[in-house]
Amino acid sequence: MLQITDRIQALKKEKNAVVLAHTYQSGDIQDIADFVGDSYGLSVEATKVKADVIIFCGVMFMAETAAILNPAKKVIIPEPKAGCPMAEMINPDDLVSIKQKYPDHIVICYVNSTAEIKALSDICCTSSNALKIVNQIPKDKGIIFVPDKHLGSWIEQQSGRTMVLWDGFCPTHVRITPHMILAAKEQHPHAAVLIHPEAPKASRNVADKVFSTGGMCDFVKADQGKEYIIATETGIIHTLQKQNPGKKFFAATDLALCPNMKKTTLEKVLGALDGTGGHLVFVEPAIAEKARKSLIRMLEMS
Repeated sequence: MLQITDRIQALKKEKNAVVLAHTYQSGDIQDIADFVGDSYGLSVEATKVKADVIIFCGVMFMAETAAILNPAKKVIIPEPKAGCPMAEMINPDDLVSIKQKYPDHIVICYVNSTAEIKALSDICCTSSNALKIVNQIPKDKGIIFVPDKHLGSWIEQQSGRTMVLWDGFCPTHVRITPHMILAAKEQHPHAAVLIHPEAPKASRNVADKVFSTGGMCDFVKADQGKEYIIATETGIIHTLQKQNPGKKFFAATDLALCPNMKKTTLEKVLGALDGTGGHLVFVEPAIAEKARKSLIRMLEMS
């Protein structure tokens, strides 16, 4: 009997399907994926896909993004209940109210948002390109940034801009406290601390470098160091170890685990491919058209 991974690989060929996986997915999911990356890398890859079917191993807003960018393709998420608490912290009515209060401001939304929020925004961004995008907005133009206040505060710190921030956050990254990072430093004094900008400012302040997940991967590849404390969702450590077999990685805390990212299993990927499971991602065309504009603007400005 074929092993489940062999069956997945065979079905990918049979169905002309490609598997995209976020770096926060578990190691076994990353290992059967055709591309593993952060939100920006996955957004770019989604526009290059030649396959008929995209199996998206991540959370719903990511699968929606792939569907918006590929209206002619089937996008299937293996686990439809894999949501994002941050994305659910703002609804369209909330954003409409802010826009009415600041009618002359440009709205930049973090990719960790629903299709409806993207549709109401001028530009989308990811943690890897947010600063670059904000730096291109004229200085005399106000900015509304939703929904992550921690990523927003990091952009403010780096750009010198003051933005209108929504009070959203990532429950996984706010678990990473300064105490945890300092304790990890004591255990591994020669390790550089790399932290995600979704973490609170107090935690970022005791880290050595602030990077998106893709930025962490790029930095470690080029860096001469040998040891790293990783202050983001622990799934990325599998990616880092595969890419850098001669280096050591330590989680700042085992509590930095996203339960939604871990809902995807090999069995669910198989179900998405053979038709016994999975969920076909559908974004209402009028919303998708508007959301696509904010995503294309992001890709153009990146």
